[in-house]
Amino acid sequence: MNTATTTTAPPDLTDPAFWAREDSHLVLRELRLRAPLWRLETETEGPLWCALSYALAGEVLGDANRFSSERGSLLGTGTDRAPAGAGKMMALTDPPRHRDLRGLVLPFFSKRKTAELTERVADLTRQVVRTALEAEETDFVRDISTAVPLTVMCDLLGVPDEDRDHVVHMCDRAFLGNTPEERAEAHQQLLPYLFSLGLRRQSDPRDDIISTLVTHTVNGRRLPLDEALLNCDNILVGGVQTVRHTATMAMLALTRHPHAWQAMREDGYDPELGVEELLRWTSVGLHVLRTARVDTELAGQRIRAGDRVVVWTPAANRDETEFEDPDRLRLDRTPNRHVAFGWGPHYCIGAPLARVELASLFGALTEAAERVEVLRPPVPNRSIINFGLDSLTVRLHARGGTD
Repeated sequence: MNTATTTTAPPDLTDPAFWAREDSHLVLRELRLRAPLWRLETETEGPLWCALSYALAGEVLGDANRFSSERGSLLGTGTDRAPAGAGKMMALTDPPRHRDLRGLVLPFFSKRKTAELTERVADLTRQVVRTALEAEETDFVRDISTAVPLTVMCDLLGVPDEDRDHVVHMCDRAFLGNTPEERAEAHQQLLPYLFSLGLRRQSDPRDDIISTLVTHTVNGRRLPLDEALLNCDNILVGGVQTVRHTATMAMLALTRHPHAWQAMREDGYDPELGVEELLRWTSVGLHVLRTARVDTELAGQRIRAGDRVVVWTPAANRDETEFEDPDRLRLDRTPNRHVAFGWGPHYCIGAPLARVELASLFGALTEAAERVEVLRPPVPNRSIINFGLDSLTVRLHARGGTD
């Protein structure tokens, strides 16, 4: 605990149950007002420094010289083990290697490439929404928010048409399986597939991410196949999970804030501003982990080399010193410099594409549906990485319908 400011220990922020509480944001605000940085003792992760303010989020995430990603960017590996892929995956490297790896795939996520994909994203999204409109009920998670980003990521990775059904099935189980064991098993099946595709692309390269990673060099050295495929896997997971969870949590928020749903349908609505606010509001990527490289000071506290610092994204994105009236969902909020996509060298490479996918989805929904009715209580997941829902059963009521 932070004995300099209070004798009350903070709750265990590494417990997924905390994030499902109705008062989690209120608790975070009370903690942040007492101190922006807390030392938290956890049973599974050991001691952690918890950064709860917007300013600290920028300081930690923006300074790779003081705070490293190589010992892990996410909680979940315990106190002593470096994560698999440390020093090999973009998410687990520091500059300059991070910059070199990022440069290989950046063209696939540039604004220019995203503009090229916009029409395909819109077509896919309209098809998904039309199908949902015809159903008496639909699971927003499985049937709406996951379908388009998964298809687009298969396009970018270069998954052949004849393999799509197989890959989509594996990904569905890996992302949406009913148990952690089922999800882990499916993920282990996905990796050998990517490995075999990588082998094929070494001798028959195409214009896709897998071909680029298995054929190009970094500092005069071709990436080992396992490193190339670890990065492909990381890109696939990030490209699907972020949009899936944000879209689902945003839809739930819109059903609970009908004024915002109505605002989306009015003349003058700016979808770019709306998407930014939904990203800030949901903040589904709960945290980002860094490890101190050197002894340093943060918010007046002495941080020693090797100490782990966690930026809690939902807390930073509702910091009242940065966001006016932060607990109000305002789709016209500007400026809106949230950290839902991170900050600094590791700013989410797929952010432009995610924005297009989210704008397309809510544009199609508000165009086709009068309202979205939640039929059963949503089922929250138990993840400390991406807070979202395992299930959101809804019915889409068509505009101009009689129901």
